Amino acid sequence: MTEREKTDVLHTRNNPLSACEIPAVEHTMHGSRPSRPQGPGVGGFSDASTVWRVVTDRPDRADDPWRRRWTWDRRFLPRWLLVGHTGTPQFPDEDAVALCADIDGVFVDLPPRSRERFTLVGCVPDGALASVLNGRPSDTTWLGDLWLSAGPDDPVTRRGWIGEQLLDVTVLDHRPSQTPGRIDIVVEGLVDVHDRTDGVARPDGVTGFVLSDPDDAPCGVCADVTGLFREPAEPPVPHVTLVGCRPEPPLLAAIAAAHETTKAGLRRRRVSADVGAVAADGSAVPVVTGAVSGTLLSSVPSRLGAGLLDVTIASDPREPRPAGTRDILDLWFTGRPGTRDLWAPYDRTLRHEWVGVALAHHRLTPDQPAGSVFHLAGRFVTDVEGFYCAIGEAINGPGGYFGGNLGALDDCLSGTWGAAAPFRLVWHNSAVARQHLVPRYGRHRHAPAVTLDTLLEMLTAHGIEVDLR
Repeated sequence: MTEREKTDVLHTRNNPLSACEIPAVEHTMHGSRPSRPQGPGVGGFSDASTVWRVVTDRPDRADDPWRRRWTWDRRFLPRWLLVGHTGTPQFPDEDAVALCADIDGVFVDLPPRSRERFTLVGCVPDGALASVLNGRPSDTTWLGDLWLSAGPDDPVTRRGWIGEQLLDVTVLDHRPSQTPGRIDIVVEGLVDVHDRTDGVARPDGVTGFVLSDPDDAPCGVCADVTGLFREPAEPPVPHVTLVGCRPEPPLLAAIAAAHETTKAGLRRRRVSADVGAVAADGSAVPVVTGAVSGTLLSSVPSRLGAGLLDVTIASDPREPRPAGTRDILDLWFTGRPGTRDLWAPYDRTLRHEWVGVALAHHRLTPDQPAGSVFHLAGRFVTDVEGFYCAIGEAINGPGGYFGGNLGALDDCLSGTWGAAAPFRLVWHNSAVARQHLVPRYGRHRHAPAVTLDTLLEMLTAHGIEVDLR
């Protein structure tokens, strides 16, 4: 497995910008392991053209809410548009649900996920796991990522279960197991779930687990594991409130059922909608992975004006977008930014959000002709997210988009995203990337870091002449 394949698999499965919610599917490899289905909500921008078609190039509809200009007769402009449906229709339409002055509960900063403890019960270690256990007390006990799957002949494997992964694993302790000749190993790490609220279901009939690293190198077997399987968690932000909301017909129907407690009434109160940012000119673009999903609880007159409501929805379990995403969207309120490097002060999380906002606002234009010269300002490329911000602006100007992970970069380099290969890329201040984009385990994404050499290898493969300065 190449470094790129390993990085695509691990980086995209923990990326806060979800290709599955958009929904574009990342096609990746775990060595010989089949690609694992994505949960509701990562992937990043694995296939830029697919994401673009889903997010922006909606089927032509005279009433397509994403193609309308949204205004109202108020002293302030609307800021958020909800597009989706209410109730539980078998074939839901994507209609305007509400136009809002503000929204609470979609953009919230959460604390980092806490590391958890797991016990590999009745274990016979092998490979890297055995090496960690046999090392000197002063040696590192860090193992890396660990897959738990069933054996090839296990019925659960034949039913399609490919296993679960523990990330950033450290071995804490081991002791004799109740089964002679085996040991119980206590480890610490994170369960590889897309959303921290996701449950992890134990497959029926599993009789034991095969342990391996992400390249399928064997790490042993164990009879059971504790701490891994769990029910879905409660939503970290229990309520979303649409503030100063003008309900459209679908939401009015849900509001009319607000006091119904029968099963049918609860179904009518269901709300499922993408969130769009409304600009000063009334246009709206979807906020990548921003959504409101849950059961309507109440609606009351809003203090923002007659005819407007404050609507409260009990959220389904899901993580919110970072609070700083709102500030990034504000920079696009009156049009694309006119200044480069506005993303530079942001941390890695918000730089990634910047790339998502740039994608949502990208407009298809003819490529610059082959042989063009582009200048990448590398002064702030201290992480791979900074590279994606910088190359987007190098190719497409301030606020430009040209990929958000390796898969999307590869797609953009194939054309129709602003530049036709081959071209020349002058990378200024490249020493910054040389210092920071180095091989290591990246705990920000819990994946092998994307290195400068990996990026140069991809650019060169597409015929790009890179001039490092």
